[in-house]
Amino acid sequence: MRNVNKDNITEVFMGYLGANTDPRLREVMGSLVRHLHDFAREVNLTHEEWNIGIRFLERAGEISDEERHEFVLLSDVLGLSSLVDMINNRPEGTSSSVLGPFHISGSPPLAVGGDMRRDYAETVLLVEGVVKDPDGKPISGATLDIWQTAPNGMYSSQDPDQDTYSFHGLQTVGEDGRYAFTTVKPVEYTVPSDGPVGDILRACGRHPWRPSHLHFIAEAAGFRPLVTEVFAEDDPYLDQDTVFGVRKDLVMHYEERPAGSFPSTGFALSGKVPDAYLRVEFDLTLVPA
Repeated sequence: MRNVNKDNITEVFMGYLGANTDPRLREVMGSLVRHLHDFAREVNLTHEEWNIGIRFLERAGEISDEERHEFVLLSDVLGLSSLVDMINNRPEGTSSSVLGPFHISGSPPLAVGGDMRRDYAETVLLVEGVVKDPDGKPISGATLDIWQTAPNGMYSSQDPDQDTYSFHGLQTVGEDGRYAFTTVKPVEYTVPSDGPVGDILRACGRHPWRPSHLHFIAEAAGFRPLVTEVFAEDDPYLDQDTVFGVRKDLVMHYEERPAGSFPSTGFALSGKVPDAYLRVEFDLTLVPA
């Protein structure tokens, strides 16, 4: 079309879509382009500003690799990851929350009652709960991919001093749906701010902090997979998570347990925890597919 102008370019774009374009793709691409064009017109976007935007995207691609996903981080800090989670949440199940850029596939098996604390000297944290359906019935054979930060606030993929799968485990529950493991209390940490996403945070006067949390991916045959995080109720960043991941039903309570009360059986650390420890109980509810 030879008479394209700033007022009709959006409709011209829609006219370029072929007759065989998938209907959902037509809907998504049409809405995306309409919003992009409206954005450019609304702010009177300059060549210099758009070149900065292009360079930002190029830098995000350059810094990304198998262990660092800058575009995921960008989606997180813009709130888009959490918005997609909330749009697709089912109210009868546990809320989903952001996957984050540090998940590693292929975590080693972690037996029910197994230990992820290893040789770290911090206070033992005992975590347990039940994977269940919306009616409260345990889901036999559900798997949990579990991961968290080390006490230094870093994931294993960020820290050359940690093993690849430090603080990672893959647990399969039994007929009772119960999961359980020992670890250390995760800590609050900053998202990576040494790249283009960090530049955005600083330019907008935002901090890079996230509240402490445990990550879970829960899966079971016949149920929708659940990607979520569970947060400490006393964390100083609970109400200002820079990636908007906190939900009311994902807040957990750390219970202080006295010395000598650690379970005598059922855990890899049974008989090895004479001191006081922390305990968390948190159930995960999966929604039928």
